[in-house]
Amino acid sequence: MGIHPLPMLLSLLAAAVPVSASGSAVEGAASTASPTAGPVPAGSVPAATGAEDPALQPMPEPRFQLWLLEANLLQLEQACADPLIAVTSTRKQQIRDQVLLLHPAPQPFEQLMAAARALLSCGSPDSAAVVLNRISPAAGDQRRQWLSLRWQAAASALDHRQAALALRRLVNGDLVALASLELVNGRRALDQLAEHEAAIGRLDEAAAVLLLAPDPARLGQAAEWLAAQDADQADQLLEQALDQAAADQAWALAVDLLQLQLRLQLAAGGDGARPRERLERLSARLDDRYTLWQLQGGAEPDPLLRSPREPGGHAAVGDFPDATPSEAPSP
Repeated sequence: MGIHPLPMLLSLLAAAVPVSASGSAVEGAASTASPTAGPVPAGSVPAATGAEDPALQPMPEPRFQLWLLEANLLQLEQACADPLIAVTSTRKQQIRDQVLLLHPAPQPFEQLMAAARALLSCGSPDSAAVVLNRISPAAGDQRRQWLSLRWQAAASALDHRQAALALRRLVNGDLVALASLELVNGRRALDQLAEHEAAIGRLDEAAAVLLLAPDPARLGQAAEWLAAQDADQADQLLEQALDQAAADQAWALAVDLLQLQLRLQLAAGGDGARPRERLERLSARLDDRYTLWQLQGGAEPDPLLRSPREPGGHAAVGDFPDATPSEAPSP
């Protein structure tokens, strides 16, 4: 390799500087550009941010008033749940008023029932009751439908007296039949009737309703309603409930019943020694550490401590399918 003259080396170094600077500029431009941005077509305009879709805007008032006059019953009912139409409480009330005006009395049965259901969907059970009061069907399927909707309207309006009356009429006074009747809310009509009676202060009647078809849960609820008036009867009902729960090996329910018995005995001035002892024994058998912690009156619980009967609990206590009578826990 030959030796280059000094002037030539200096000229070569000087020529290299623009290349480095140019590379730095390109790297700087690349670093400031978005790594995900693609090529921008010539003449394109970036989309404006914050643009609002007209289809997602509330219906303008002039259009709403025109729609209100032209809508049918189904459209009115659906509009009550549409936030772009029933955007204010005033509009929702106007929709309800239009339902009442759409088909004035007298109405065919199906049309009247549809109007009442629409008013219920629109959150106006009182107006639904007004519509239902326009008729009183004779015995048969129409009367059953009518009474069911009358109960639904009264229950939604928290008119417990009318709700209880509708349920009683639904079975022509045969209250035992309510135990096998499931309502639209998924509950048995007998339990629902008892709650309506309790809500208007008729605790004796509420308990009597439940005792028409007793099971451990109903016996426990009846005992709770009767405890203030007759602590002894309440305790007897709880003993019956505990016997049934043990026979069914429903240990989670047995724990609940023993907790209720303990609470009622303490409220009546007793020491609650027997239910406490039984509850401790059963909770230990079920490995229910949370209930044991409650009975021991501990301080702040471990955050990981929970009852096995609660969601995420560590044991299934609903049943012991393989337990023999000698192995099964006893409340």
